[in-house]
Amino acid sequence: MFVFGNVVLGIAKVLDVALNIYMWVIIIRALISWVNPDPYNPIVQILTKMTEPVLRPIRKLVPPYKVGIDFSPLIAALIILFLQYALINTLYRIGNSMG
Repeated sequence: MFVFGNVVLGIAKVLDVALNIYMWVIIIRALISWVNPDPYNPIVQILTKMTEPVLRPIRKLVPPYKVGIDFSPLIAALIILFLQYALINTLYRIGNSMG
């Protein structure tokens, strides 16, 4: 049974690292958007392609206010934090209880 526990712990660790990396990608995109980046820059295009599938549905639910502030990166970061505390910690506990 400890093997399955180790598999669950491995999945939890990989998901935790992936969510951390994705949160940093969202933060970097939000910071770059403050300086009016060149849309043809390859880095900007990669960041947009990586984050837009998550940010677009959030923008539909919470459109930018009239002052032009886009809260979708903040909401996405909060969702990632929730997933890390709810899902990842639960997987760690399940894996540790099987070991």
